[in-house]
Amino acid sequence: MARACKEYGYTGIFVTDHNWGGNTCVDRGLPWEEWVDCFCLGYEHAKAEGDQIGLDVFFGYEAGYDATEFLLYGIDKAWMKAHPELRHITVEEQYGLVHEAGGLVMHAHPYREEAYIPEVRLFPDFVDGVEGINAAHHWYSGTLRDKTVFDRKAVAYARAHGFPLSAGSDIHSTDLFGGGMAFRRKLRSGADYARAILGGEDYVMTDGKVWYDRKGNVI
Repeated sequence: MARACKEYGYTGIFVTDHNWGGNTCVDRGLPWEEWVDCFCLGYEHAKAEGDQIGLDVFFGYEAGYDATEFLLYGIDKAWMKAHPELRHITVEEQYGLVHEAGGLVMHAHPYREEAYIPEVRLFPDFVDGVEGINAAHHWYSGTLRDKTVFDRKAVAYARAHGFPLSAGSDIHSTDLFGGGMAFRRKLRSGADYARAILGGEDYVMTDGKVWYDRKGNVI
């Protein structure tokens, strides 16, 4: 994945694998610290490759609550190991723990409708922002179904609450879509990304086809 992203033209990526509440290959029966070690291997392997080829690789993860999902940034492996309660906490408690660590909680694709999602649930008091541009929605839209409406609803939701927006590729293979974000400076870490979003820094977003400003307007 790191090599594919480098060849595509990315300068940096986040590895945000699904946690125990989503589609994960890591044995949920493992002791907590062993589970975290296994869970972080995908990031660590990508980071090692990125260091070799000149690609910044940052850590995050996608937390699932019965298919309502949140992207967490600015936290790390040590933080996870220090909080075994993560496996059982609520959305509200997650927000508090991530904020104590100086991290960022973004609601991933909040209006996505799929068979695995029982209902759309919103938590405006327990997120810092919204994933408004999801490349998978744009690349998998067709004549039978317009999935870009999920993004339009997400952008409207973010504007109504004054939330910052993010854009992601949502890739699960090396067949890349090209979605993501571009900042005016080189980011140094996941924590730096969290500060940039929370601090209102300027950036642009793309679904791999169209570019948007940080408010979700086409540019």
